[in-house]
Amino acid sequence: MNTCIISTFTCSYEEFFDMFERTKPNWSKFVDNYNVAKLDENKSIIVMNVIDFKSLQSFMSADEMLQWDKDNGCIDHVYSMESMG
Repeated sequence: MNTCIISTFTCSYEEFFDMFERTKPNWSKFVDNYNVAKLDENKSIIVMNVIDFKSLQSFMSADEMLQWDKDNGCIDHVYSMESMG
């Protein structure tokens, strides 16, 4: 399932991206392909092909991730995408 995650945060984009890369061994098991882009210093967009959405939800709601979100003012908006053609 193609998924779009728009994240806003109070930390820098570099700190956000470091966390994203550091946790990659955890989430890459259920993501087939992804692209991440910096929209500005406090906002990113991630487009990924999620092959196990329940696992993504579990990862994003794990205590470690919830604490990181709290500490860094991170709010994720998750959207499902479908082809229009």
